[in-house]
Amino acid sequence: QVQLVESGGGLVQPGESLRLSCAVSGQMFSAYVMEWYRQGPGKQRELVGSIDWSDGRTNYADSVKGRFTIFREGGENTVYLQMNTLKPEDSAVYYCHVKSSAWWGQGTQVTVSA
Repeated sequence: QVQLVESGGGLVQPGESLRLSCAVSGQMFSAYVMEWYRQGPGKQRELVGSIDWSDGRTNYADSVKGRFTIFREGGENTVYLQMNTLKPEDSAVYYCHVKSSAWWGQGTQVTVSA
């Protein structure tokens, strides 16, 4: 059993940055992949990117590539989503998720507006 808790959302202006955190409790195996999803108003949930728990390899959606970075620091059981040059279309509830599992966080709201 794994528990995921996101934090760090908020209201920012276009062009600003925000860092989201996903605190992981429970046992994470090296084969796991942690994903960040988002769901904007009236939109389907979309995959933002992912990170391999074992080696830190990352993948990103084209819409965020070059602006967003997913990382872990050392051996922490926390995954971060660094979001730079935010745009209004990045506004959404952001979730972390263990790939191919039923484990989701509760989500954190990000609003980008002038």
